[in-house]
Amino acid sequence: MLRISRKAESFTESVIREMNRLAVAAGAVSLAQGFPDFPCPPELKAAVTDAVNADHNQYAITFGAKPLRAAIAAKTARFHAGWVVDADTEITVVNGATEGMIAAMLGLLDPGDEVIVFEPFYENYGPDAILTGAIPRYVTLHEPDWRIDPDELRAAVTPRTRGIVVNSPHNPTGKVFTREELELVAGLCREHDLIAFTDDIYEHLVYEGEHIPLATLPGMAERTVSIDSMSKTYSVTGWRVGWVIASPELTVGVRRVHDFLTVGAAAPLQQAAVAGLTMADVYYDALLAGYRERRDVLLPALEAAGFRVHRPAGAYYAMTDIRDLTDDDDVTFARRLIADPGVATVPGSSFFSRPELGRTKLRFAFPKRLETLRAAADRLATLASTSRV
Repeated sequence: MLRISRKAESFTESVIREMNRLAVAAGAVSLAQGFPDFPCPPELKAAVTDAVNADHNQYAITFGAKPLRAAIAAKTARFHAGWVVDADTEITVVNGATEGMIAAMLGLLDPGDEVIVFEPFYENYGPDAILTGAIPRYVTLHEPDWRIDPDELRAAVTPRTRGIVVNSPHNPTGKVFTREELELVAGLCREHDLIAFTDDIYEHLVYEGEHIPLATLPGMAERTVSIDSMSKTYSVTGWRVGWVIASPELTVGVRRVHDFLTVGAAAPLQQAAVAGLTMADVYYDALLAGYRERRDVLLPALEAAGFRVHRPAGAYYAMTDIRDLTDDDDVTFARRLIADPGVATVPGSSFFSRPELGRTKLRFAFPKRLETLRAAADRLATLASTSRV
């Protein structure tokens, strides 16, 4: 009898992307998948044209074109004083942060290893561990501020624990991990000889607090795998150009897997990415100001519609609670919203290992034009008086 693998049987396709497909089919305003509906910077469009015309159309070096790796190293030092990265031995260019995470896990974890994942989590982390043959162990972030319980985190470490995933700013909650929390994680990594896999893709979207790369804490550079991408910072989620920064010893494993997983990221896009990484500070200031404005349009609209809203300190998502609006579970209510009033979101249960923890939650994404967010707000305005069943 033909069947799929047991690994593939253990998880579904992306719920986030499924909700976006349903939105497109229904003509709904989609605040589901986290990609912009506005153009990327014109400098990047010009840079792509120039790269193609200059015939950067064949394979780049497998682990990344040298100009891009140099630009990544320079940008890292520019924004994080004291973090010096060797472009030749510590950077691997990958096909987006998504490939970066699974290439890192495949290259550094063995079947049976355990990896700690905070929940709610970005939905890829569990399947990444499963495909690696590793075992995810989930530690809950507690509402209302999505805090780590130090005792629960310590209890999750066993003799088989090999890694821990940290995503800050955090998807889906918008939490920015504090220095105290990161010191707790770093201490456990040093004590138990763990590898930290850090998803830093929203590092330039911090509204309150500060982004502290775990690799910059004492003793962590050699045991941190930092994953980042062009996607969110430069509004080019379709480029699939990301990178992994790790010590030379860990980079060997990442590069070997990356080589056979995808060979390499698109050569002309690698060349064009340099134009983004070398942008002046004013670009990043405007980026943050624009997202702060979008956040401040969406959140009051959600509250007025009857959602309980967790105010995000970073990233571009708002996690909400629907218990004042409906007795439906999150999946049922999310599908109802697509049909009427015509707004797509993501069911909260997709971000938890135990679906019941997310049954009253929905995540809204706000990397959208202001007119898109206002259109969604207008449609949601009817909910407070009509939704409870």
